[in-house]
Amino acid sequence: MDSGFSMSFRAFYDEHVALVWRTLFRLGTAKADLPDAVQEVFMVAFRKLPEFEGRSKPSTWLVGICYRVASDRRRMAHVRREIGHEGAVLLQRDERPGPDEMADRRERVELLDELLARLRPEQREVFVMFELGELSGKEIAAIVEAPLKTVFSRLRLAREAFSAALASRRRQGAARAPGAPMAMPAMAGKGQTP
Repeated sequence: MDSGFSMSFRAFYDEHVALVWRTLFRLGTAKADLPDAVQEVFMVAFRKLPEFEGRSKPSTWLVGICYRVASDRRRMAHVRREIGHEGAVLLQRDERPGPDEMADRRERVELLDELLARLRPEQREVFVMFELGELSGKEIAAIVEAPLKTVFSRLRLAREAFSAALASRRRQGAARAPGAPMAMPAMAGKGQTP
């Protein structure tokens, strides 16, 4: 690793753990499996760190590892005979926002997670990496080992399914007081279209 990327692994972990946690969850890792999956990502990163050449940002590299870990866990889910406890999730607290803002934020995150759960796994992966992880189509294609056109096709289908699910949820009035607007979850995407 000769890329000018020099920091202790602890500092590296501290800087990226929230990204890894969110990425794994948004890629469909069960809440009960998150602590183990996060640990697995960082174990792989620690082992592979000497090979990291710095051709991408460390966060992009970690998202690729998250993708592979989430994919492997999904493939092996039928083998594991574990019964998870959904309450075992560690939450990071943000002390700054007030209770109303926190409740609104939590509601938007729950809505986002519900809508993401409705997407097919290969569409969710691309959608999460592009819209939330802000990776380029080319970076995603390299991570998922698919042609760029396939990535953009999956992204288009995911956006359509996401928009349709959101519209359906809005029509249902989804946990909002009558007449209250439902905000679409904030997206970190770059506004790019395929």
